Amino acid sequence: HAGVKWVNSHPENPKRGLPTVMAVLIYSDPETGFPLAIMDATHITNMRTGAAGGIAAKYLARKDSKIFGFIGCGTQAYTQLLALREVFSIEKVLASDISERNAKRFVEYCGRFGIDAEVVDAKRACDCDVLTTSTPSRKPVVRNEWIADGTHINAIGADAPGKQELDSMLIKRAKVVVDDMEQAVHGGEVNVPIAEGVIKPEDIHATLGEIIAGFKPGRESGEEITVFDSTGLAIQDIATASVVYEKAIKEGVGTPIQFFEDRR
Repeated sequence: HAGVKWVNSHPENPKRGLPTVMAVLIYSDPETGFPLAIMDATHITNMRTGAAGGIAAKYLARKDSKIFGFIGCGTQAYTQLLALREVFSIEKVLASDISERNAKRFVEYCGRFGIDAEVVDAKRACDCDVLTTSTPSRKPVVRNEWIADGTHINAIGADAPGKQELDSMLIKRAKVVVDDMEQAVHGGEVNVPIAEGVIKPEDIHATLGEIIAGFKPGRESGEEITVFDSTGLAIQDIATASVVYEKAIKEGVGTPIQFFEDRR
């Protein structure tokens, strides 16, 4: 499988009535380079990011996790919730967002699944078993003292140098797992603590792939704090695109790409 994704991130877009993140993906035959499909990748981006959070929590959160906090209730919160529901029996959702409208809308969505949910402030959202942060913040929205031992955090928002959702001292206190070391050090949740000298790259425990493959341990006790630093991997996009393509072919949907011979 092969492909390329063209993706943007414009935090001011919601004010224009547009999504913060939009994307287009070209899916190609790796042997010939022939473009097999051109597809919308906004939904693919959202779904594969949500899936990564669900998988990270599967390996890093306590198995008995029941209460789930969300700071940032935009599009990504929804796909994170969908993935987490595949792994856990969610009894309670605590939703926080700078937009009360977004938080209320997310709470209503949770209600569709019979999940008890309420709008809270950021500190209250941290009183949970698994916390998901998905904001474009450049200063911490989660303080170290708000997080109890045993909490798992999916830090989704930081995707560029200078972005940061978690207190640097919280990162120092936690077992940190990343999706890709180079990307995370450059622009993930760990980029600011590393730049500040609070932690070093070698303090990062593992990549999620190393844990899934059994090369390194995931959660080792009920008391440790774990953080998954998600920056998003191209291989996740292409793996997801392959599923979309194969399903489209099977169901006969979409418009086939046609090339015409040059008859000059």
